[in-house]
Amino acid sequence: MQQHELRSPKGARKARKRVGRGNASGTGTYAGKGMKGQQARAGSGPSWGFEGGQTPLIRRLPVRRGFRNPFRIEFVAVNVSDLSRFPAKSEVTPETLREVGLIRSKRHMIKLLGDGELSAPLTVRVHRVSASARAKIEAAGGTVEELAPVRPPEERRRNRKADRKKAEPPKAGESKEEAPAEEAKREEQDDSSRETSENATGD
Repeated sequence: MQQHELRSPKGARKARKRVGRGNASGTGTYAGKGMKGQQARAGSGPSWGFEGGQTPLIRRLPVRRGFRNPFRIEFVAVNVSDLSRFPAKSEVTPETLREVGLIRSKRHMIKLLGDGELSAPLTVRVHRVSASARAKIEAAGGTVEELAPVRPPEERRRNRKADRKKAEPPKAGESKEEAPAEEAKREEQDDSSRETSENATGD
């Protein structure tokens, strides 16, 4: 096939629609726009989403304003008054809070707030503590320790993927211990070939 023989596929090129060229063409007189009305005017037409005056679809749907941050860190609030159910000199941890029913899951991040009073000394280990709650616990003779934050699900997923990649078996016919030995052998061969080439150039 030659360049001058190239043709567009059938139907790819269509003639422009010529309106107002007589009734014999099928688009004469009113040029396909009908008689009068909004649709017959030049440059006019209803706006996007207009449905003739009835409530449009975009307004019929439930409206949710704002957005929900996908990177948020949510805390479960526990007040100082809730710690009154623990005996004196006991430890307050996510596990013990789950046992007494103050939280639903020990995987949640917990923040201790200062609402209420406390008289028994406790050892509190949670993820966050407000300044007023810390002052009340220490005034009662207790101690406060902040735990490391719980990793979000996305981070746990990434870490699991990295661990799986590390645990993948070596390629067929090659063990993890053999790979470094082969690399050392290749380096020795490269050094010997380099020395041979230098000796040849020196001669």
